[in-house]
Amino acid sequence: MAAKKPENMAFEAALDELDAIVNELESGDIPLEDALKKFERGIALARSSQQKLTQAEQRVEILLQADDEAPLTDFEPSHDE
Repeated sequence: MAAKKPENMAFEAALDELDAIVNELESGDIPLEDALKKFERGIALARSSQQKLTQAEQRVEILLQADDEAPLTDFEPSHDE
C-alpha cells in the first residue's frame, strides 16, 4: 500500500508516522538507503504538520480577535512554506 501524501493526512496521523520514523532511525538497524528514504519522508511529514499547525494557530487568532466591529474576511492559508 502506498503511503499517503503528508498534505492529505490528518495532523495526528502525520505525527504518529513521524514518531515511528524517528524511532526507526534512532535504532540504527536499517540500511543507509532505507534510512535516507525514511528521513526524506519524515521531513515531508514535519513540514506538512508545521504548516497545518500554523494554519490552526492563525484561525484561533482570528476567532479570538476582540474587535467585534472588524469586517469578516475569508481565511487564506499561505502556501509559501
